[in-house]
Amino acid sequence: MSNCVVIGAGVSGLATACLLQDAGFQVAVVDRLAGPGGRAGRFADSGFQWDTGPSWYLMPEAFDRFFGRLGYRTSDFFELTELSPAYRLFNEAGRAADIDDTVIEFFDQRSPGQGARLSDYLATASDTYQVALKHFLYTTFSNPLELTHPDILRRLPRLAALLGQSLESYVGSRFTDPLLRQVLTYPAVFLSTEPAAAPALYSLMSHADLTQGVRYPQGGFAAIIDALLAIATKLGVRFQWETEATAIVTHGTHATTVTTNRGTLPADLVVSAADLHHTETHLVPAHQRTFSDRFFARRDPGLSTVLVLAGVRGQLPELAHHNLLFSRDWDPDFDSVFREGGASNSIYVCKTSASDASVAPEGCENLFILVPTAADAALGHGSAYGEESAKVAGIASRALQQLAEWAEIPDLHDRLLTQHTIGPADFVSRYHSLSAGAIGPAHTLFQSAFFRGRAKSKKIDNLFYAGATTVPGVGVPMCLISAENVLTAAKGCQRT
Repeated sequence: MSNCVVIGAGVSGLATACLLQDAGFQVAVVDRLAGPGGRAGRFADSGFQWDTGPSWYLMPEAFDRFFGRLGYRTSDFFELTELSPAYRLFNEAGRAADIDDTVIEFFDQRSPGQGARLSDYLATASDTYQVALKHFLYTTFSNPLELTHPDILRRLPRLAALLGQSLESYVGSRFTDPLLRQVLTYPAVFLSTEPAAAPALYSLMSHADLTQGVRYPQGGFAAIIDALLAIATKLGVRFQWETEATAIVTHGTHATTVTTNRGTLPADLVVSAADLHHTETHLVPAHQRTFSDRFFARRDPGLSTVLVLAGVRGQLPELAHHNLLFSRDWDPDFDSVFREGGASNSIYVCKTSASDASVAPEGCENLFILVPTAADAALGHGSAYGEESAKVAGIASRALQQLAEWAEIPDLHDRLLTQHTIGPADFVSRYHSLSAGAIGPAHTLFQSAFFRGRAKSKKIDNLFYAGATTVPGVGVPMCLISAENVLTAAKGCQRT
């Protein structure tokens, strides 16, 4: 049986380990942390529990396909709750709208005629989504002829137009109401970028949240990590926690061992699910790097975040499960994050206790607040894993005050029972993130699809890359797809 070493036990590392073990490899997973999850982590205190990473369950077919490959259903491990509303909107004037399955009617009420335009917009988004799922996601781009498939050629003029303009301009040319534009362009933030930089192709994201709807896995995203860990363990994957990979050792063009702070592991196959920059600059021999310093210097690391994990006494009926607080004029918010080294005033607030009684003590609520910030480690650490910087503390304090004012919860501060923060520097110290990026490199035009990276090293014939920092991209569904693409590439490598 061939030995495989997977570096990193986040979503992509766990998923890759499952698939490779199921395919006949003997897989060992090493992770520098004390347990699984990576960026999809968990934090607990005083009876409160928080996910510290992903919180939107989108693209359900990606989850279904992955679990199905291994002979399971998602329902074997966690229950999904349909969220209604999908999310709630606030601005400086207070509660603005609930977005649910009547979104077309809402658009029409907000601005007559915009409902019909939304129907057309979503029809196009849905078609683009299906094409992307079939041809741009579950692929290693190893065969250029795949891009000449009739499905693609038939839609080439439209796809070219979507790639040739920004999401902001595409939406702006179709919708006049500022709030409606925000609903359709905010998904760019899920892609670690801004509406002005994301290609209009990503209008397909509206199919995920507005057409398919938003779900929540009971137990949070920690339940998904637990499911992956359970499957991997049952299959026979071995795990070494608090074990940091320090080098990928090669003989000729073949990786032979992975060196760690606790010894060495023999490897017939190596998959690095660590940050791509860290893999290339710290683990791979310098002369066998696939990606140069110039490549990473030009790389847009995307946004970082300050996360606030708060436990609150009493109920917060003012908030839904997912809440988006949008500045009426949010251009300065994106300027602050992407050009001025600061933090956004357009923030996201998750109250998982709205749907899950297990995450907070009875009579209490848990809040997860995400403040987009510049990808800059100089903003400092949060309090969750060490000493909180003054900058992170200030950003967190302002976010809590903003939430209190916009959602009309004047006594929010007085009701806080516990509070922890995670800052940009934590993404470097815990996950070796390039430039303190929180999600992964921005999905700009030249950091999407085959421009984003590759699943296999060019210089080491049995080294593969998985995760949000390579293809196909950021988010839990993409990480599951990444694992499947590594399996495809590894099988191709074995055949040759």
